[in-house]
Amino acid sequence: MMENLVSNWFDGGILPDSYVLPPEKRPGKLIFPVAKMIPVIDFENHDRRSTIHQILEACQDYGLFQVVNHGVPRDLMDETMNVMKKFHEMPTKDKASECSKDPERSCRFYTSSENYTSEKVHYWRDAVIHHCDPLDDYMQFWPENPTAYREVVGQFTIAVRKLASLILDLIGEGLGFNPGHFGGEYSKKPMLLVNHYPPCPDPSLTLGLAKHCDPSVITIILQGDVPGLQVFYDEEWFVVEPLAHAFVVNLGYILQIMSNGKLKGAVHRVVTSSTVARTTASLFIYPSEDSVIEPQTALVNASNPPLYRAFLYKHFSTKYISATADAKTVEQFILKTSTDDHDGHGDVDDNLDLTK
Repeated sequence: MMENLVSNWFDGGILPDSYVLPPEKRPGKLIFPVAKMIPVIDFENHDRRSTIHQILEACQDYGLFQVVNHGVPRDLMDETMNVMKKFHEMPTKDKASECSKDPERSCRFYTSSENYTSEKVHYWRDAVIHHCDPLDDYMQFWPENPTAYREVVGQFTIAVRKLASLILDLIGEGLGFNPGHFGGEYSKKPMLLVNHYPPCPDPSLTLGLAKHCDPSVITIILQGDVPGLQVFYDEEWFVVEPLAHAFVVNLGYILQIMSNGKLKGAVHRVVTSSTVARTTASLFIYPSEDSVIEPQTALVNASNPPLYRAFLYKHFSTKYISATADAKTVEQFILKTSTDDHDGHGDVDDNLDLTK
């Protein structure tokens, strides 16, 4: 698989057929409107109620917003982006070697997706992903080269996890949950994904990432200064504008379910460029494998029956991966049906046939 890395196509040429998407999934045009409607929330605003209101409004409308003055040092953000770019600039064999220290594959390097061998069409990206908690257990398996990677990315992960906790506390307060509701099992498994999208021979025919919603509670994204992230809103694609030292925050399926649909998971994708490379860092906040995911009691009553059924996160994760994030398949799995219980707190199905 390593010989198929898209970074090996830096020298131009034509787009390989294996990356050409079906016509209905291609970006087609190369110019898209900028999402000026996406809120940019200033965390130096000391009016907590106003901040919560802005976040909830953004999550209801778009499932996505940006934050500035968020407390993560700007120098650390710059150093993180630099070391991640340096990692992806290394020779292929070195990148693969740096991400193969753990036989359990807690740190791994791949191209397109982790379903590369079975997917019908590939996507224009290379990626490294690794576990982040506890740091002392996992950092030993992170890349040692570039030499600053572990120190810088470790500090960055700690800072962004703190930001994620703050954001989840604000969302929880806005939804009427008890303090600390999203702590513990609902933010137990953070993972850092570093995506790299080299220049592409024909951005109109392929994508860096397909249309999807994340399988996380929330995702915090450092997208640098090169556009590429797009959000789907009102049946149209919009560019999420890169802002200096801002983070993009997007909601995943899990928070959509827990809020009983009050908040929405962001539907997004990544387009490529023919002239510049793009590197991004995304911290995914996942629940523990055995967490029960369901609409929360505070948001369910006779007037607002549960829209989603209860399930274990590990079952959802398996389904999401096997369905390659296909929205229709995932929704069939999570939506409550007439055959489910009607009190909103039914038994979790431990024996689901995930091959269906």
